[in-house]
Amino acid sequence: MKSAVSRPKARAALMEELEHAVRRSSAQGVMFSQTVANSVGISSSDLECLDFLNLEGRVTAGRLAEVTGLTTGAITGVVDRLEKAGLVRRERDADDRRKVFIRTVPENVAKIGRFYEHMQRAVLKDWERYTDAELKLLLRFMMQGYRTMLAATEELKAMVDAPASERSRATKAARPP
Repeated sequence: MKSAVSRPKARAALMEELEHAVRRSSAQGVMFSQTVANSVGISSSDLECLDFLNLEGRVTAGRLAEVTGLTTGAITGVVDRLEKAGLVRRERDADDRRKVFIRTVPENVAKIGRFYEHMQRAVLKDWERYTDAELKLLLRFMMQGYRTMLAATEELKAMVDAPASERSRATKAARPP
């Protein structure tokens, strides 16, 4: 019979293993994205914003800032660069000429999509092995992870934007003992 002490240790070890797996997957995703971005001639952060546009569809700069956690000023630069690369275009709202939407240029974005085809096939093949219940759990995990990362981004921006005296206190508080 296992002791009560070993169960918390086993759970802690499992959680650490999960954390490492998520970090590895995330880091490799960044490396993959950087390789694609280099091939296309844009930055990896611009490529990630383009992916948000692919997911969201036609959106305003404000909405893109909201889903990425970037400032509207940073989004303006991203959209300028993506527009210059021919990947997005700005469209004025027919009803409110002050409102501007950002839309991808599908034929140009499709050229980037070819870099992802082999990975998408492999991922879909992996997912076929999961039950619907397992897929729902994975979906819940990933959506919560996105919300957690978005909140962490907001918190980090607030910390970086804080006066130097507050930043140094927060940095000291975050250091391990």
